[in-house]
Amino acid sequence: MEYKKSRQNAKRVISSAKEKKQKECANDLNDSECQNEIFRMAKQMVKERQDITWLNCIKGASGKVIVDDKGIKDSWNKYMEKLMNEENEWDHKISHQDGLSESSTEEDEKA
Repeated sequence: MEYKKSRQNAKRVISSAKEKKQKECANDLNDSECQNEIFRMAKQMVKERQDITWLNCIKGASGKVIVDDKGIKDSWNKYMEKLMNEENEWDHKISHQDGLSESSTEEDEKA
């Protein structure tokens, strides 16, 4: 019960502080300093809600930082070509890692 009372008290204190600050800003809307503060807060809120839709820079295969769009696309293209054309060695043995044990496969064969 004490926790609930302290939490409610904290919420009251916070809401009263917010209300006080809002009233101060509302009264000072004609003041350029407060207007700048409001615009700054609004700009920050918009920036926080934006998704990242592009890459600013990446590090190329040589370790050099690439910042232009064409260079970034070329770097990704080279990387994907290398990845897709790479041959991996395979010993042609199939392991039983699909969740079935050897005993269960033997039982299935007998049935």
